[in-house]
Amino acid sequence: MMKEKVIALLSAFGVADTAQDPLLDIIMESTQYHVLHETNTILPMHDGLENIAVSMAAGDYLRFKKGIGQLEGFELAPAIKQLQEGDTNIQYAIGAGDSTPEQRLDAVIASLLGRSKELYQYRRLVW
Repeated sequence: MMKEKVIALLSAFGVADTAQDPLLDIIMESTQYHVLHETNTILPMHDGLENIAVSMAAGDYLRFKKGIGQLEGFELAPAIKQLQEGDTNIQYAIGAGDSTPEQRLDAVIASLLGRSKELYQYRRLVW
């Protein structure tokens, strides 16, 4: 169930063909154990916990794929702001006004991974 939700979320971001990726299985298992450990709960996960785990797993997957250079479907090259042909002068639009595609992707990844703060409301005490 969780895997279908992660695949659907990644598909919504434009990342396809993740169903057979072994990295996704590893990340989902790691995220599931992290969530269960942080909240001192056992399987099956509460619906709220599962939604948080889905976001965290998708964020981890995007972060890992971006880090190893295998994230396809995203154009992360900076946009050219100015191009001059005589004596070749190229200026990239980094830090000029809107954020670059890479900065926007990093913001999405941070938002997905930032949901880990929501785990505390599900935390159970250990005696």
